[in-house]
Amino acid sequence: MAEEIRAEMVANVWKVVASAGDAVSEGDTLVILESMKMEIPVVAEFEGVVQQLAVNEGDVVQDGDLIAVIG
Repeated sequence: MAEEIRAEMVANVWKVVASAGDAVSEGDTLVILESMKMEIPVVAEFEGVVQQLAVNEGDVVQDGDLIAVIG
């Protein structure tokens, strides 16, 4: 079953670390967001394979926006 990772705040996508097809473990960094000069890592909440990465570097995400799908 696929699980969605969503943004928890308004932020800029500073760096995309993972790619679609990557195997990830719980706690692995998927992307790094930047808000108010702070870097906020978005991590996998469980292990699986990144099925979709819905953001690119430079994007602005809003609270609740889809970042990734892990299955």
